[in-house]
Amino acid sequence: MPIASSATTPPRPLPAEIYNRGTGRTGKTVPDANKRSTHETIHQLTQQKTSSQVHKNERIPSLASRNADEMWVDISNQRLPNTRLGSLYPGSRFVGIQECGTNRYEVVVDIQHVDVSESMITGYLNIKGLTTEFPELTTFFEGEIIGPKYSFLTRKWQAQQRIDVAHWKRFPSFHSYIDIFNRDDFVYDPTDKDYVYMRWKEHFLVPDHRVSNIDGASFAGFYYICYRRSTNEITGYYFFRHHTDWYQEIKLKQENQRCFGNFEFR
Repeated sequence: MPIASSATTPPRPLPAEIYNRGTGRTGKTVPDANKRSTHETIHQLTQQKTSSQVHKNERIPSLASRNADEMWVDISNQRLPNTRLGSLYPGSRFVGIQECGTNRYEVVVDIQHVDVSESMITGYLNIKGLTTEFPELTTFFEGEIIGPKYSFLTRKWQAQQRIDVAHWKRFPSFHSYIDIFNRDDFVYDPTDKDYVYMRWKEHFLVPDHRVSNIDGASFAGFYYICYRRSTNEITGYYFFRHHTDWYQEIKLKQENQRCFGNFEFR
């Protein structure tokens, strides 16, 4: 602590005395070397404190220190649910036969995608022994599910109303709709019915989609399909206008597999 100066004898100014304008106080200067050392030390301590604070702020709090709102973070509010109709879901497999006159061929159908909101279904259809050149053929198909978006009237693929009636009425479950299926106010809802009606249209061969013509086989037509939930069976009839043998029947039954029938991406 500095000693107070005498009132009668004015203090002799010191060579190293300076005046602090900000406080009105006098003090002693610090030698340049000590001054630099002190400033460097303060700077280093400030840097360390700032760095430590940054790391502290960046540190992720432990689960124990988080509150209920921080425990789970919803990175997206977009939900991608998978839809199904009974056993019609991605990964489901149906096996059976297709009858062409007196011939019978093994058929395997693998469902790839089902979108109830868009009334669409896709998959692969594999058939064995249809031609000698290709003992085994696989085609990719897209299906229209009869409902709010697609009616029983095909209106394409060279299928007029009489063709639709001739094929749909081969399904006994359709008989109650024969007189009303073509009315403008009639809408079939497949979500609460035991029977799901569809049209399957083959588009190309797998894996070589460039093959469009095969001697002894054709995928220019489409299938009228009826799936029954209670029995997990599919029945269908192939139609191609220029084919001599109409009503080629396909019969399939779901094969038990170890897979999930329903899941959702979140």
